[in-house]
Amino acid sequence: MAETGEMDQIPEIVRLVGDVLGPAAIGAYLHGSSVLGGLKPASDLDVLVVSRRPMDDREREALLAGLFEISGSAAGVRPIELTVVVQSEVRPWRFPPIGDFLYGEWLRDEFEAAGVRRPEPMPDLALLIAMVLACDHPLTGPPPAQVLDPVPHADLVRASVAGIPGLLDDLDGDTRNVVLTFARIWTTLATGEVTSKDAAAGWALAQLPPEHRPVLRHAKELYLSCRYAEERWSDELKAQVRPHIDRVLTEIDRLSPR
Repeated sequence: MAETGEMDQIPEIVRLVGDVLGPAAIGAYLHGSSVLGGLKPASDLDVLVVSRRPMDDREREALLAGLFEISGSAAGVRPIELTVVVQSEVRPWRFPPIGDFLYGEWLRDEFEAAGVRRPEPMPDLALLIAMVLACDHPLTGPPPAQVLDPVPHADLVRASVAGIPGLLDDLDGDTRNVVLTFARIWTTLATGEVTSKDAAAGWALAQLPPEHRPVLRHAKELYLSCRYAEERWSDELKAQVRPHIDRVLTEIDRLSPR
């Protein structure tokens, strides 16, 4: 569950969504670390909003402006990752769904320079919706199972694999998250469940041969104990990162459909 300080942020998120979308908002759902084992030092507050209709440009700009004020280090609070999806895009389920809006702190500079993105296909919504259904934590609206269709395992696999090229591009600059995300992809393909990053790392560590465990063990320890600015990798561990990723990719490829 979210901690006391973060609980103060949640009403602000709910209020912002209500102010912008009003009765068009069917529900808002907390997911991710807040619900799956508790927030870690660098965790986002993750919220999915399900809407009855697409937002217009004015609403997108209002939602973005509000998130700029209540998210991230500039506001002295947790970063917020907020996704809006129109219910008809995901019920009945189809792949890939169109995401109506996405905000995360990694997009802040882009949004400040160029404004909000237009709706676009968002394969990751398959994983996000599966997690929302598993977490079952409405902030507003009915339980998610009354609003969202289940995601077939085949589409969880497709969504997981679709993100691999981008993850490899980010390996040097975002090593901790990429290593943990590959562990979660492997776990999802093997078990059919979308779990927290540390739970996925624990599962993957038990499957790996000893020589490929140190990188993932270190990434998990960083995730549990420190913010990104405090992250450190020794030269020895850095040299082991790509061999570790290659081993995990071999396992992912083995589980992926031909």
